[in-house]
Amino acid sequence: MTESEIERKKADLAGPGIGSYDQVERALPTNYDSLLNPKDTQRAVFTVKNYIEENLCKELNLMMVQVPLIVDVDSGVNDMLDRDGSRTPIQFHISNDHDKNPIDAQVVQAATKWKRIALKEFGMKVGEGLCTDMRAIRKDYFLDHDHSAYVDQWDWERAITADQRNLDFLKQIVRKIWIVIKGADAYVQNLFPQLKTDRFPDLPEEIKFIHAEDLLEMYPDLPRKERETAILQKYPAVFIIGIGWVLKDGFPHEMRAADYDDWVTETVSEDGRPMHGLNGDILVWNPVTERRHELSSMGIRVDSKSLRKQLGISNQLDWLKLPYHWAITNNEVPLSIGGGIGQSRTYMLLLRKAHLGEVSVSVWPKILKEISEKKNIHVLD
Repeated sequence: MTESEIERKKADLAGPGIGSYDQVERALPTNYDSLLNPKDTQRAVFTVKNYIEENLCKELNLMMVQVPLIVDVDSGVNDMLDRDGSRTPIQFHISNDHDKNPIDAQVVQAATKWKRIALKEFGMKVGEGLCTDMRAIRKDYFLDHDHSAYVDQWDWERAITADQRNLDFLKQIVRKIWIVIKGADAYVQNLFPQLKTDRFPDLPEEIKFIHAEDLLEMYPDLPRKERETAILQKYPAVFIIGIGWVLKDGFPHEMRAADYDDWVTETVSEDGRPMHGLNGDILVWNPVTERRHELSSMGIRVDSKSLRKQLGISNQLDWLKLPYHWAITNNEVPLSIGGGIGQSRTYMLLLRKAHLGEVSVSVWPKILKEISEKKNIHVLD
């Protein structure tokens, strides 16, 4: 591999977002015309929200619970999103009692680790779980049409047994989630018939499973996002397995933090080949933007063994002293599976929108607003 190829692959791991506003302008659709006016868009957003919360809880045996917006730094429960330190949370000091009893707090980037502790606090038994209406800030994103500093997710978690830490169980849960997303699509189209159009096909009945290693073998000369685009043009809904493990080209498909999803456990492919990872992403083809569209990142969570191994790989073994990590290594919290489903991402897909700003209110740079306006895309302020 040449130095230029290595640099290209490193750049491909630099984080989410297109990368430049020239590229954003080229990527956004021309002759765009929203199928829903602003008032109906808001009605449809809450129609989808209520449907997914109700049916996700039914399919996965979850219950809705409260979730934090801020956490204590010393708890170690904030989601670091990756393992290279490139995306850090917003942190602030609460002086409290004239600094006699202060708190250093962080705005959550996701509730990934908090949920696992919450399973124990809420007394969830195996097969039971929780779902949250999570809000977060991710300040290090490049802001484009489908990446916002403001993040909303259905963050869910479910207690499992050691025997369920396998790919078959992971796929079973992914299929249940797909049933809910498909159902929401049909439900909102029934209430808002203008969404039903030959221009945009319905979501496929089945979701395709493919390992990140196989995807690399299929498209060895393409960067990660282009590999995803290529497979989505063949299969419009895919679950990519094993995100975080270093592949044969020396790079992971994408970076993953070391202390929530299990990307290190050895598995076996359907045809008997050795693989790694019990996690993955749900991606779909977005016919409006004609691009890859990520809906969910999820997986079976680390146990004591895989946590130690992943922290070792990431040079973060000192984290084992933090309360969350200590609880896992000492089997003080349930084994679990969990993930986050992007709310605005889902609304954007199902309501045939070109921009997250059409379905949620956030901050956007002036240049992106101007580009959107030229494309007849009207973002909310």
